[in-house]
Formats: sequence, C-alpha cells, structure tokens
Amino acid sequence: MFLSITTKELEENLDAYTVLDVRDADDFSVRHIKGATNIPISELEGHVSTLSKEKPYAVICYAGGRSLRATEFLDNQGFQVTNVLGGMNEWHGN
Repeated sequence: MFLSITTKELEENLDAYTVLDVRDADDFSVRHIKGATNIPISELEGHVSTLSKEKPYAVICYAGGRSLRATEFLDNQGFQVTNVLGGMNEWHGN
C-alpha cells in the first residue's frame, strides 16, 4: 500500500524523493518542481523500465487525480511511491 502526502510535506522533505510529474509535457514546461522527471500518465506504462525500484518517488499532477492513478499503477509494479495530494495546484515551492 502506498502513502499520500501534502504538497507542504513534500516541500519539507523534497530531498527524500525523486519527483515524478505525470502531467502532459506542455503543462510541465509551463511550471514544475525543480528537478522533477516528467512522464505523462498516458506514456507511463511504456516508460516503467526507465524507473528504479530502489528510489522513492513522489508522484504529482495538477490536482491529484492522475497522480493517484499513476501511484496505484506503480505501486502494483513494486515501486516505492507516494501520491502528492493537491498537486501543482497546491504547490507553493520552487
């Protein structure tokens, strides 16, 4: 089972995660968390082999719906994933 955190909790513990942004590339290019990896949810299944099961991922989208689906998928694949509640809509950091 995966965990969920708020954007504030992510900001406070950003160094503990690799941020995976599952929004479309256009949305990512407009605004994203510094250092985040962008894999749109529609491409996630095809890019699973590029991710490491050794890293903890914080999965984010705009509001939380896509990140929840992506987190469930990755959790079922054996990845260490945490869903970010509120998404970029709630993000106030860099």
